Amino acid sequence: MDPTTAGIVGIVVMVLLFMTRMPVAFVMMLVGFVGFSLLTSWRGGLNLMSRNIYDAFASYELSTIPLFILMGQIAFNCGISKRLYNTAYHFLGSTRGGLAMATVSACTAFGAVCGSSPATAATMSTVGIPEMKRYGYANSLASASVASGGGLGMIMPPSVVLIIYGVLTEQSIGALFVSGIFPAFLLTALFVAAIAIQCRINPALGPKGESFPWSRKLKSLAGLLDTLIIFALVIGGLFRGWFTPTEAASIGVLGVLALAVIKRQLSWNAFVNSLHETLRTSCMVMVLIAGAVVFGKFLAVTRIPFDIASWVASFDMPHYAIMAAIILIYFIGGCFMDSLALIMLTIPVFFPVVTSMGYDPIWFGIIIVLVTEMGVITPPVGINVYVVYGMCQKIAPGVTLEQVFRGIVPFMLAIIAGIALLFVFPQIILYLPGLMY
Repeated sequence: MDPTTAGIVGIVVMVLLFMTRMPVAFVMMLVGFVGFSLLTSWRGGLNLMSRNIYDAFASYELSTIPLFILMGQIAFNCGISKRLYNTAYHFLGSTRGGLAMATVSACTAFGAVCGSSPATAATMSTVGIPEMKRYGYANSLASASVASGGGLGMIMPPSVVLIIYGVLTEQSIGALFVSGIFPAFLLTALFVAAIAIQCRINPALGPKGESFPWSRKLKSLAGLLDTLIIFALVIGGLFRGWFTPTEAASIGVLGVLALAVIKRQLSWNAFVNSLHETLRTSCMVMVLIAGAVVFGKFLAVTRIPFDIASWVASFDMPHYAIMAAIILIYFIGGCFMDSLALIMLTIPVFFPVVTSMGYDPIWFGIIIVLVTEMGVITPPVGINVYVVYGMCQKIAPGVTLEQVFRGIVPFMLAIIAGIALLFVFPQIILYLPGLMY
């Protein structure tokens, strides 16, 4: 069997195994190992497995992942998310849909100390949904605003997905982090606009909440202080070149822990729970990375990525049309696969194509993260939707899965508008990295 045929057979087998609901990481590792061994040797395949698994868990660059996850876990357990929501609620709660707007805004702020989309969605579900239900918000708007807002954790630095993209493509993680700041704020504004338009058309979706005097609003700004300190410490230090992304992650953890201890907001049990969740999530991500690398090496041997790059480059089409086709492929793939797995699986294929057309790798990374962000809220996978739905069964019984997915549609349109704006105005992404370097 020639390498190209073996690669196609491997991809088909992988998709079939996905349908059996085997873990994505193990499927990619198994198919990559067997395919690589058949094309080279079993000894070579065993060496590849052992080396890549060790490299994933021993990588200095990837040590940022458990550190940023730990930072987010400690921030959640010491009440930072509640204080962020309280601040946003004081300023936006008195308008139609204001609580949903406050939830989205708080998701953006919490993403600055979390870096994980499902974690942001789960955290803000416990904070925002009970309040929205108390004020008579529709189930669809309440749940969808949390699920969509949680996706902002994928692009707001520090982002685990951007770290993975940076490692796979050998791009500066610091540059990727700062490039995500403006797009995150842009998407937040578009989500707020989507909520405002919905509530203007149908005021029953999000009734007005409590109104606060300016003295109370200004006093509530104290809830932003912890997040601003950590964000300035981590991102400001990266921007100024004081430390590397790995050092920034460790400093962020130390900063959050110091604030929690000084304010006596973190119990010993909460600290242990933070370590447990960090360990569980980090191991999942690391094994996923190892599996993707093994499968990527198999694809490299088959030369399928290079053949696809050459084939696409030969199209007599404008570059923007080819780029639009790649974005569409990512969108469709995101509907069926976890965003992290999708990026690790497809970057070896499409990254050479994009760079050969002259597109900036940093710009492409942000665009792809935005597209895969749609995947976390679209059926049938839509991990954020299922996270929020699962949380609702505990804190807001009566919310159905159909209501969550129905409420997602306006937010998906907002993401599409954001991608179009970033496509037309790439400097929204590239301005801050340009200042940094």
